[in-house]
Amino acid sequence: MHRKAKPFLKWAGGKRRLLTQFEDHYPEGLKNGKIKKYVEPFLGGGAVYLSLQSKYKFKKVVLNDINHELMLSYKTVQNNIDELISILKPIEENFNKMNFESQKMQYYKIRNEYNIEKSNIDKNKSENIIENVARFIFLNKTCFNGLYRLNKKGMFNVPFGRYLRPRIFDEPTLRGVNKALKGVKLLCDDYKNVEKHISIDEETFVYIDPPYRPLPETVSFTSYSKEDFLEKDQVGLSNWFKYLDKKGAYLMLSNSDPTNTNPKDRFFEEHYGGFKIDKVCAGRIINSRVNGRRKITELVIKNYPK
Repeated sequence: MHRKAKPFLKWAGGKRRLLTQFEDHYPEGLKNGKIKKYVEPFLGGGAVYLSLQSKYKFKKVVLNDINHELMLSYKTVQNNIDELISILKPIEENFNKMNFESQKMQYYKIRNEYNIEKSNIDKNKSENIIENVARFIFLNKTCFNGLYRLNKKGMFNVPFGRYLRPRIFDEPTLRGVNKALKGVKLLCDDYKNVEKHISIDEETFVYIDPPYRPLPETVSFTSYSKEDFLEKDQVGLSNWFKYLDKKGAYLMLSNSDPTNTNPKDRFFEEHYGGFKIDKVCAGRIINSRVNGRRKITELVIKNYPK
């Protein structure tokens, strides 16, 4: 077990605000030591893993995400932490000495450099991966709302975020994540392929946090790679959930609650019939024409207690 670490990136759908509520939903096997393996096929910002590893001891951990740049950043924090910090520190110092217009120009300069090098990395023609991860972290902390968005050519195109003296990197946080990733298997693959790297059985806890199913009447974010996660993908994920259930693994899945905007939407009851479906308060507000402004809920779907 390690000291509690926190995410080092802003990421759509992050779970930091839900961690306290999640404590009531984790399987009992975490506490009694029955669960020895942890798998997270949609890693994102990593808040759930970073919280769990500070409290429970796992013999094997596999963390996966299909976003290549995201996983490059995790691997760099895992294996090249000192060099990464040495690059980030002057970037932050120089950026925060600039006036607004100079910061804006610097942002687009670094964004252009990032995209050029990203293209080289995608073609396996770059040896400057650590430098580009530093650019990735810079853009994440200075772009609009910390979004990750690519155009049709696969280039990062989020505009400047207009922050006053942004904290581009936090050394204690990066070093905390570095320690939390010791011995962890990091993958960049389709979620269904994580099983190639770990035997999923009754000693395994799998936390599944996919791009959420969009809610009607709201602005929803369902893609953070070049491929969208569509309705058919949500159905496919439910089938994978049932497949892992038959292997005996403990499963917990997060997703949107469609009844926030349409009380008659029974998508998750239909596709996760027989599993336990609970609701947690997401701490966000939506505007529904039927009910006015109210807090939004999200779903937690589990295959336990068994």
